[in-house]
Amino acid sequence: MVYQHKNLAKGGWQKLSFLAQMANIGSEVIRALNWRAKNNEEYAQNAFERSLELFDLTSADPKNISRLGEVLRARECWVDFFAYDNEYNSTEKQWEKYFFAFNWAANK
Repeated sequence: MVYQHKNLAKGGWQKLSFLAQMANIGSEVIRALNWRAKNNEEYAQNAFERSLELFDLTSADPKNISRLGEVLRARECWVDFFAYDNEYNSTEKQWEKYFFAFNWAANK
């Protein structure tokens, strides 16, 4: 697999706390939403793919085993919202609120 976040994929990601990992995923999610709102599908797609990469690195991190259900469910819902039919009826506001909490907690 070719990683866009090469240094993080080499082990740097595992050095971050779960809260920091989720806050970083949230940054990519927000970027994807912002680029989509600006009708820049290429940049939105790139941010979306980076977010999935970070979700995958988070789910592969052994310290997150007890949180695996939440991480994988969030990934599933995010993919449904951004790339498919939004069967879960997510909204941009819900994604912003969900990830804002991790950003806030990681910076405390």
